[in-house]
Amino acid sequence: MSAPLVIGVDVGGTKILSGVVDREGTVLEQSLVESPGTSEEDVVAALDAAVAELVDDRIGAIGFGVPANLGRGTGRVLRATNLPFDDFDLAGHARARFGLPVGVENDANAAALSEWKLGAGRGTSNLVVLTLGTGIGGGLVLDDRLYRGWAEIGHVVVQADGPPCQGNCHGHGHLEALASGTAADRAAQELWGDGADTHVLVDRARSGDEAARARLAAIGEFLGAAIGSLANLF
Repeated sequence: MSAPLVIGVDVGGTKILSGVVDREGTVLEQSLVESPGTSEEDVVAALDAAVAELVDDRIGAIGFGVPANLGRGTGRVLRATNLPFDDFDLAGHARARFGLPVGVENDANAAALSEWKLGAGRGTSNLVVLTLGTGIGGGLVLDDRLYRGWAEIGHVVVQADGPPCQGNCHGHGHLEALASGTAADRAAQELWGDGADTHVLVDRARSGDEAARARLAAIGEFLGAAIGSLANLF
């Protein structure tokens, strides 16, 4: 690859964060846009716009991290809990659109790989990473290799007969339903109405609101239980 820089795109259920990155992992430029959850076509258009804003002749490749099940080695996005993808060839689309090599990886796998190579996991052989946002994802490094099977850590059950999961998942009591950003939004709305969100919940907890603190403590307990189980497993 002659060009020294790449564009990395973190595709989320709430936002799309893209950046120009060098070989050492330094982010040189970045862009943030809201993630439209209305249709696959709208999400793809937003991804195209995010890349187009940053692409120039310095760029040698594009990488997407997507919170979804992927066709292994194909770059196809098969199914996502919090995004309206349905067997879409994201790699093929982006290659045709921008004329550059394209990689597509599960977003939590990409996070695990980056922490292992450049961050908190450097020098380790085994690593678990949780990604907390609209949903909850998880990536694994096992015996010095990134695990690329289906590791839906956000969908482990942490409360029997718990609340229904979100998006396209039909399970109950999953970690994602109880400890994600969406769960925090829901807790805020139950306390203060539809206009409240996670930011309100955290701000009120910091100001001493006991109800807000109790809801955040409950989220932390579910998250801690899951992390404790993962530590015992790996």
